[in-house]
Amino acid sequence: MGTDTTATPSATQPLSDLPADASPYTTERTVRTGDVDNHQRLRLDGIARYLQDIGTDNLAALDATGTDPLWIVRRTVIDVHRPARYPQHLRLRRWCDALSTRWANIRVRMDEIEPDGEGALIDTAGFWIDISPTSGAPTRISDPLFERMARHAHDTRLRWRAWLSPDADGTDHAAPFPLRVTDIDPFDHVNNATYWHGVEEHLAERSDLQDGPYRAVVEHLRPVVAGDELTIRTRHEDDALSLWFTVGDEVRAVARVARATVTKVPTPGKSGIATPSGDGSKHLRWDA
Repeated sequence: MGTDTTATPSATQPLSDLPADASPYTTERTVRTGDVDNHQRLRLDGIARYLQDIGTDNLAALDATGTDPLWIVRRTVIDVHRPARYPQHLRLRRWCDALSTRWANIRVRMDEIEPDGEGALIDTAGFWIDISPTSGAPTRISDPLFERMARHAHDTRLRWRAWLSPDADGTDHAAPFPLRVTDIDPFDHVNNATYWHGVEEHLAERSDLQDGPYRAVVEHLRPVVAGDELTIRTRHEDDALSLWFTVGDEVRAVARVARATVTKVPTPGKSGIATPSGDGSKHLRWDA
């Protein structure tokens, strides 16, 4: 997406690009009807499931399921440049662009294979934490996996910085979001895709945000578990939608969808003039 990027992602800057010498883990996926809306657009919860699956497959390909089997996501960023639609065939490329000893920022780029025109383009980033299966606490990434992940990382001292405010004051609507048995994962937590179900429920009212490029973010503060009575509080703005997932008065997760603006981002070089990135995407900026 250009060169004005940061290894520790910023709420208003493009995600880092794929290094030229990188060899990311690559797989393919066909968009199916179970993951699209009534306009055949690949929904955000469908994208979240793709990210979960490619992560599991990537660990298996690296023989790391025995040493680093359990990861939880603290933040997911989805930059929709051009939405994917049924029945497009997508290429997914996954690599680590920043990490520390216990967590990593993982990039996944989804683009259409043999597009008719520009084609779908979706960039994502996930802040993943390595969890000990015995203690349930963050644990050190195993040495072999760390070495593999760090090969193309811009930063090996990654720190957590929240992007979204947990302050739910000033919301304009609140409604129960009943949980289903199918929303619960093997650890009795609500699975990642369920939060995106909630985002999609309210994003359906905002076709203006879906018409152009947009960024969607979910940050997890505390788990939602089986039996919790979940409420979604929302605030609508001209160019954004904010959501707070609450249990009682406690905020468990925060989400935001914001329209992107096209900007000229200088690239280093003699001319100093912005140029398109190699995949044809425009330079974008998001409002915080």
